[in-house]
Amino acid sequence: MSIPLPVFDHQAFLASVSLQAGVYRMYDKHQTIIYVGKAKQLRKRLASYFRKDVGNTKTKVLVSQIMAIDVTVTHTEGEALILENNYIKKYQPKYNILLRDDKSYPYLLITDHKHPKLGVHRGGKKIKGEYFGPYPTVGAVWESLRLMQKLFPVRQCEDSYYRARSRPCLQHQLNRCSAPCVDKISAEDYNQQVELAKLFLRGKSSTVIDSLVSKMEQASQTLEFESAAKFRDQIATLRQVQKQQFVSGVVAELDVIGLYIEKSQVCVHVLFVRDQKILGSKSYFPVIPANTDKSDVYQAFISQHYLGQDLKSAAIPKEIVISETFDHIDELAKLLSTQADRNVKISSKVRSERAQYLKLARTNAENALATRNSHKESMRARFSALNEVFELDNGINRIECFDISHTMGQQTVASNVVFNQEGPLKSDYRRYNVFGITPGDDYAAMEFALNKRYGKVTSMENMPDIIFIDGGKGQLSRAEEFFATFNSKSILERIPLLVGVAKGEGRKPGLETLILAGSHQLISLPSTSSALHLVQHIRDESHRFAITGHRAKRQKASKKSTLESIEGIGAKKRQALLKYLGGLQEVLNADILTLEKVPGISKVLAENIYNALHDK
Repeated sequence: MSIPLPVFDHQAFLASVSLQAGVYRMYDKHQTIIYVGKAKQLRKRLASYFRKDVGNTKTKVLVSQIMAIDVTVTHTEGEALILENNYIKKYQPKYNILLRDDKSYPYLLITDHKHPKLGVHRGGKKIKGEYFGPYPTVGAVWESLRLMQKLFPVRQCEDSYYRARSRPCLQHQLNRCSAPCVDKISAEDYNQQVELAKLFLRGKSSTVIDSLVSKMEQASQTLEFESAAKFRDQIATLRQVQKQQFVSGVVAELDVIGLYIEKSQVCVHVLFVRDQKILGSKSYFPVIPANTDKSDVYQAFISQHYLGQDLKSAAIPKEIVISETFDHIDELAKLLSTQADRNVKISSKVRSERAQYLKLARTNAENALATRNSHKESMRARFSALNEVFELDNGINRIECFDISHTMGQQTVASNVVFNQEGPLKSDYRRYNVFGITPGDDYAAMEFALNKRYGKVTSMENMPDIIFIDGGKGQLSRAEEFFATFNSKSILERIPLLVGVAKGEGRKPGLETLILAGSHQLISLPSTSSALHLVQHIRDESHRFAITGHRAKRQKASKKSTLESIEGIGAKKRQALLKYLGGLQEVLNADILTLEKVPGISKVLAENIYNALHDK
């Protein structure tokens, strides 16, 4: 006999709710937060959910699932807005509009050094200097850096590299740096180039050209023809860049937010306008409940996008342009102004240039959503084509691929990449640091990875329909042995289909051969086959994911001191050895008697150190 669930008594609850501003959290029968909201007056806002004439379908469905409500009172509506934003990001309620974005935008930074450096920066603005941006993507930043190298010979190297130079580096030979590290340019001339670079990044390219023309004429009059030629070349490059410059206008700094909704799918496209030009754009695809209004999407997006924990690095522009207004728009603008420490305006009724920007953003949003959906349709078609090859009764909904990466058997890393019918499912990607095997034994490494992934599985949830093994018959046979033992435990209803992916002649794409587990039957698909393209995609993604992890592990190992792996040698004793003997090379050359003389090193420990360093 099932026990009926208690019904939420909203009347008794509302009688005790405050009339102050605050945030409310709604729970379902599983005590899961399903909605977070804010209110200027909590009781009035919550009472509106339980009226008889609630017209919104989404609200009706939401109210039918409410089993409890918690409220948090705040002093102001602005505090409620921040708290609501934090709760939404923390709990990800299914009836809220959810934006997934790291919001860590890259900037160009010119530091405040004797010889300023031009480079890329992310995060809080803790380094002294002048910041330019934000840029929508890292690619846009690197493209700008490459352009700046051609225009202005300002250093881009790290401070440690800059301080250690005793002669000019390759960048100077390529005419991309004036080599201030070895005094190939005077401080005055270098700083002039830095100021020109700043003017250019502010969008004042015409001012830069005028200044260079003046310098060229002055150099010609004083018969400094070599300097005049350099200025001439700079001017020619700048004029060429002006022809290729981004869309320009008269607006100094604003974000234009275009919105397109189709069948409960939404794309928000943001144009970044800085210094009278469009730096670039970025598309977002928030998760929205059914029957959500555009105004609700705008409010949720602006709140979640610009209100971050690291307020200093949040890129809040002077103006935000949207197509329609929403409730509490003035309060949100005031809150953004407070956080940015300057006036921030949210404009919804715009004309002229802003209207053109808004139209462009909306068109890009529509195109981005269409492209995303076409990618999904293409991926589904590839899954369908793959199932025509293997003819699985229940179809193919999830596939996984394994790959191994190492260098001469060292720092071995295994990758597990997952695709579903919408494409790569990156939240389920996994890397495994392989240990306890013979170095270079790829077969044992594959078994290690399979055991890590499936060794403790107790249900069919999140199990793939096909497992691809990047390798030939050897790797596939080891996978078969693992699952033969696995199957004897009778844990699962079925074992996924195992398929090896053997590289073709010359490792050329399109010549891959699929190897079926059991019969080891070879399947060669046409190079134009959608099924083969899907296999290549997940195999390449698995290889990329494995080798990225391996390189990171290898780099970390290369930075590790040889002494760190010796048992009994902590940070203080390492420091004592290096300080007393004068460096790592002297430690390597020292005999046991010399090592004993180091403060804190006993005879036994000296022998251990010597043996470890000399592989004895």
